[in-house]
Amino acid sequence: MLKKAAALFLVGASLATWVGCGSTSSRYLYASIPVSNEIVAFREDPNSGVLTQLVGSPITAGQAVQALALHPSKKYLYAANSGEDTVSLFTISSTGVLQEQLPRTSTGTGPNLLAIDAAGAYLYVANSGSFDLSVFSISASNGALTPVQIPAGNPVPLGMSPINMALSSAGILYITGSSSNGVSSNGLIETYTLNQGVPTFTNLYLTGTNPYGLAITPAGGFLYTANNVDDSLSEFTVASGGALTPLASSPIGETYSGPVALQINPSGSYMYVADEGSGNLAAFSIGSDGGLTLLTSSPFTTAAQPATIGIDPSGKYLFVGNQKSPAIQSFSVDTGDGALTSVSSYGVPYTPTSIVVTQ
Repeated sequence: MLKKAAALFLVGASLATWVGCGSTSSRYLYASIPVSNEIVAFREDPNSGVLTQLVGSPITAGQAVQALALHPSKKYLYAANSGEDTVSLFTISSTGVLQEQLPRTSTGTGPNLLAIDAAGAYLYVANSGSFDLSVFSISASNGALTPVQIPAGNPVPLGMSPINMALSSAGILYITGSSSNGVSSNGLIETYTLNQGVPTFTNLYLTGTNPYGLAITPAGGFLYTANNVDDSLSEFTVASGGALTPLASSPIGETYSGPVALQINPSGSYMYVADEGSGNLAAFSIGSDGGLTLLTSSPFTTAAQPATIGIDPSGKYLFVGNQKSPAIQSFSVDTGDGALTSVSSYGVPYTPTSIVVTQ
């Protein structure tokens, strides 16, 4: 999710090195910090979910670095710099060190969202200021970006300011936003098919107001939005061509307020909701029909104003970025029933807006 958020700074870093306390783990967590133009880097212990800040972290990034995207090869990290209309490319060493490869690549105005296809061949950049989508091919040899030649032009107009963006396993691009007639606002979902990186608009769907959260199940069968103003969650089935159909139960009202971020675990069994207004995470099981059922153990307390969520590839640990008391919290996940148990909280100087975790 990508609205507001916070990054991380670890206690007990006196023993930390870029290798990370002598562990052989190669799993790393990165968080963007727009206020300070930095990326914070941690080693994650895959056996405990404990984070250790790397020596040399945080590192300098572009102005108002907003969103991060990890290449499938885990060799490259891309960062959208919303304050200077560029994307940065960082190489990732075997010890988690980030090294920026200059020059930065120009985008549209206010890049705030990133998505990479499963093959790692194309990067999609949604620009909130110019209401459009920049598309780049990714070099297999060094991760460098090249604008894709699109007959109608690149960037591609969206007709709305993008709020969130996600790519399904079937290669369908979904972008949420909103429109206003001066009296009321409608939450929107735009869908695009992709052919050699070129997006083609296919349909427009209505959802709740201010759909900040967006998540798709790993198998691609269901899509959800978290509607911040409505305090609701919208549920959709996804057809083979990417078309969306609301479930009969959709939208479902939340007991908690201000949902802003969604995270589905790797197995597609559970979905977690960051409720910014309530200061907690709500957890739901996902039924075979895509319906959501609130877990009896839910909600789980966080620091004030949780706003972004990340999960490690094993699905055993979940990380939450909080903004009012800037921190990242680590939770262990019971893969049997979806319950969360707090591991620790790591204070950071400012709010993180994006969290990614390597293998």
